[in-house]
Amino acid sequence: MTSKFLGKGLAELHQEMGQIPDISVLTGLERVVVKPIPLVQISPNPDQPRKKFKEHELQELADSIKEKGVLVPIILRTVQNKPYLYEIVAGERRYRAAKMAGLNEIPALVKTLTNQNAMEIALIENVQRENLNPIEEAEGYQNLMEKCEYSMADVSKLIGKSESYIRNLMRINSLPESVKEMVRNGELSASHARTIAVSDNPEQLAHDIINNKLSVAETQKQVKQSDRKKTSRSFKTNSIDAAYVNKIESKLSKLFDTKVKLREKRGGAGEFIISFANRVQMEDLINKMSK
Repeated sequence: MTSKFLGKGLAELHQEMGQIPDISVLTGLERVVVKPIPLVQISPNPDQPRKKFKEHELQELADSIKEKGVLVPIILRTVQNKPYLYEIVAGERRYRAAKMAGLNEIPALVKTLTNQNAMEIALIENVQRENLNPIEEAEGYQNLMEKCEYSMADVSKLIGKSESYIRNLMRINSLPESVKEMVRNGELSASHARTIAVSDNPEQLAHDIINNKLSVAETQKQVKQSDRKKTSRSFKTNSIDAAYVNKIESKLSKLFDTKVKLREKRGGAGEFIISFANRVQMEDLINKMSK
């Protein structure tokens, strides 16, 4: 049986049902509240991955909202020390379009979230809906790794994409702002941007790509013939000698009385992996390292 409310907008429901009551949904230990929130009490999230919003797409969404209302609540969290103000976690497009549509309030899920949780949700929502341009996506991953101390493996598990995909995309973070703007505007593809990221003069190459309509393969040939950054792979020193790695591992294993593994990464970075068999050994290791 079809609901008599199906297809009705938020304004129509207000008229027919009166003020929409708060709806509480118990999720784990937290009671999440769905309720209409005045737009004047809402502000965008400064860590929102998506920075650019296409005006014509917002207008289309605003037209839809005028006709049908906001069908999916946005996600908010309260602002610390300001209980009557809210920050957007997910749904900034709907918020902007609702303002354009002339709404005074918007249905929202109000959740208790840490900065880390809010950043995760904002990134996942945008990546899964494919709304981000490559620069915004790369900067979103960079934010998670820097502000939340995530490893690339952590980000990979979080968003469901391979580490190689994330690594390749994040190469464009090193590009000059002028080149990034070309990518944001769609003048330069992400593949072209990744290719010229190792060049010593990516801005000139970017203009060459646009002016001469170079393919990625043609761009790769130009990059090989041009000067490369001192931080690119061709300038990196060789890996640590295997015998020296063994020496380091042996020395640390004796020091901590447990197995220690040295894992080298690109660019001279790396990590030590210290194993322990139980909580007692873990506490012993902590005491040794703290001394």
